[in-house]
Amino acid sequence: MTPLRIRSLETRDVRFPLDQGAGSDAVHSGAEYAFATTLLATDKVFGTGIVLTLGLGNQLVCEVIEWLGSELIGREIEDLMANFGTVAQKLAQHPQLRWLGPHKGVVHLALASLTNACFDLWAKSRGVPLWRLLLDLDAENVVDLLDLSYLEEVLPREEAERILRDNASSGAEREGILRSGYPGYDTSVGWFQYDDDQVKKLTQQAIERGFHAFKLKVGSRDGQRDVRRAFMLRELAGENALIMLDANQQWTLPRALEMCHKLREMSPFFVEEPSHPDDIRAHRTLAEAIKPIPIALGEHVPNRIMFKNFMQAGAVQIVQVDCTRVAGISEFLTVSLLAKKFGLRVVPHVGDMGQIHQHLVLFNHIALGHEALFLECIPHLQPHFVNPARIQDGVYATPEAPGSSSDLKGVRPGA
Repeated sequence: MTPLRIRSLETRDVRFPLDQGAGSDAVHSGAEYAFATTLLATDKVFGTGIVLTLGLGNQLVCEVIEWLGSELIGREIEDLMANFGTVAQKLAQHPQLRWLGPHKGVVHLALASLTNACFDLWAKSRGVPLWRLLLDLDAENVVDLLDLSYLEEVLPREEAERILRDNASSGAEREGILRSGYPGYDTSVGWFQYDDDQVKKLTQQAIERGFHAFKLKVGSRDGQRDVRRAFMLRELAGENALIMLDANQQWTLPRALEMCHKLREMSPFFVEEPSHPDDIRAHRTLAEAIKPIPIALGEHVPNRIMFKNFMQAGAVQIVQVDCTRVAGISEFLTVSLLAKKFGLRVVPHVGDMGQIHQHLVLFNHIALGHEALFLECIPHLQPHFVNPARIQDGVYATPEAPGSSSDLKGVRPGA
């Protein structure tokens, strides 16, 4: 294999207006999704890395990508990825930019975009989809991709390798998922600003497309609106459907306790982001109060150390780690290993609209033995991808094109 050297790094501030009400929740409004996009080019192929923002500030992430990524220029991709964990740790510990985090916010989003571009370029240089590249690595090579610092007392390198090796022997038994596809659930039926008639119409359409699991946005000032809509969706979807409720951090702990009590009878499969994402104690208190209904979170948990603390506290039961929120694919894999150690399920938040995560959940299931529960589906940006996720009968078809499925139409180096 001829070594491929990174010749250039470019960024793109890419924004997509959404239809009115799409993407809305109890906290976030404004019909725009945006990607702070990294383009890493060699003489033959380029890698695309994306992280999601809601538009304003996207340009700041792009600026930091250029600062952080300058030292990657001139590196051979195989050499870079052979010990990427050390590279990622060095970038995250930038002696000046670290002050703006650490390990969160604009700087961490920039690192995620860079990291995702590196993995995309690596997979394309080998001519394989990302899931295949990851599955072909042995345990030692996988752990070489990870920054395990600050996790030593919970997940030392030796244990991370052991978890991978212990599950490798049964991995072939789980490869049927590559043929059957990975189950999805539909979030786009229940955006916060949709009226009842629109929720009803979209839910029926989703059922006809083969979905059996749905998410509803809650967190209204008028709690009765949430209750009405939740029971309405339960009636529409049927008693056997899975329905998730997402408060997007809107509730205080007393409000969360009150609302979860009122919503318990419609049997939510999980309650997502019920309160402030840094309040570990509140999540633990709520988790104890609403058992056996799980708490899901991760959309705004920025790094592996925060995830470690949530897991240790028993404050999360479903881990929604997002490779466009934590420091990219590398930190996603680290959090997935942590979740395996703690016996927790992983259901990613799809800040990239499912494009990258469709690869990562296949690795999680086959290589780590995580349950193939389902993967969030938000279709609004699919027309903008060169190789959009293919969802048939409510199931993600296994991606076949080389890379991480992140290339955007019209977005390439020099263009």
